Amino acid sequence: MQRFSPNRWLDDVIDSGATLTNLLGVMPEFVFNTPADPRDRDHKLRLVLAVPISAEWGSAMEERFGFQIMQGFGMTEVGMTAWGDRAESGLEPGCCGYIDDEFYEVRIGDPETDAPMPRGEVGELLIRPKYAGIFSAGYYRMPEKTVEAWRNLWFHTGDACRMDEKGRMHYVDRIKDCIRRRGENISAFEVEQILNGHPDIAESAVVGVRVEGAGGEEEVMAVIVEQPGKTVEPKALLDYCVPRMPRYAVPRFVQKIAELDKTASGKLRKGDIRDAGVTADTWDRESIGYEVPR
Repeated sequence: MQRFSPNRWLDDVIDSGATLTNLLGVMPEFVFNTPADPRDRDHKLRLVLAVPISAEWGSAMEERFGFQIMQGFGMTEVGMTAWGDRAESGLEPGCCGYIDDEFYEVRIGDPETDAPMPRGEVGELLIRPKYAGIFSAGYYRMPEKTVEAWRNLWFHTGDACRMDEKGRMHYVDRIKDCIRRRGENISAFEVEQILNGHPDIAESAVVGVRVEGAGGEEEVMAVIVEQPGKTVEPKALLDYCVPRMPRYAVPRFVQKIAELDKTASGKLRKGDIRDAGVTADTWDRESIGYEVPR
């Protein structure tokens, strides 16, 4: 297909007769949020590689469309490094599966030192190949970026992950999308999933912003796109968030925009949002004395 469209997706898979496909970034959530259709199971799909998956809609999507979702981890630079095991029952959101250790060596490293992190703790995913020629050789005409990514003989993915007791890798978020607030690590992806569950929100992006008085750490800012014809009041949105997430993850700032910028593959472009930070049209809960209940 020339371009992904959630509203045309079902037509595309039916017309093509495909039995396998993939859905990356926000694509699977957008497909799931389309209205139910009597033809939802009139396709030949049996397996869909989809990452990342949320608990809010992952299993429900399998039930609705009648296919199995498989998770994994891959990058253009390194190829597919981890795969889920189809034999394991139950969809576990964020679980990328087992490392393909025939070809790759993997470490969950301290983001500052690259030292190995204890099992179960979150760190940066570091990868290196076991065979020549299966990895990218670097970034074209960008030697400084190549050196930056390849440090201490490891390729630095920029992804925050952890390993469980079974040896399965779990994706948490992009390192830069892990917000550090008052000693707590917050996954922007997890907050976004809760915001996207609000009936009047079409989509959202969550970033950490640095403001005076935060002690060098960050505050949580939610950027939301309202559903057509709907209005979301910031205070009411926080009331919605409070029972659904840890109190330290409840956004301090709320900003409304008409559309979120994305890459061709459906990934959110957060750089401009993060760089702009708090602007004149950003709502601040401290401006009305809103306090998150303990």
